[in-house]
Amino acid sequence: MRIMAIDYGDARTGVAISDPTGLLAGFTTVIHSRKPEQVAAELARLVEEHQVEELVMGFPRNMDGTEGPRAELYKAFAARVEEACGLRPVLWDERRTTVEAHNILHASGKKMKNHKKTVDAVAATLILEGYLTFKRARS
Repeated sequence: MRIMAIDYGDARTGVAISDPTGLLAGFTTVIHSRKPEQVAAELARLVEEHQVEELVMGFPRNMDGTEGPRAELYKAFAARVEEACGLRPVLWDERRTTVEAHNILHASGKKMKNHKKTVDAVAATLILEGYLTFKRARS
């Protein structure tokens, strides 16, 4: 079962898709758009192209676990994604994923100015890996 993780953002949206077994992160990409309808349409295209069966989307929470100020925006976007893709995204706590993604890129030798190109895909991969680990623990 292929699972797609979405790291939704204002200017870019990171996407990571698992391998066919749903065990490992595989394909990654970044959607460069500020328009929610364009992002949702591109996600729908990726769902079809990669035969994705489940979606997980990063969801902003404050460090104390409460919903962040952007939570309503993300819930509305999740509804748009569900309408476009026919799959309801699982909202997944994304606290610290972007910070961790920057740390990973920095540790790999990437300069900070080059992080912008890939940080969202790395963050989506972290969301996907966290979700896959959670699913394995439940089985």
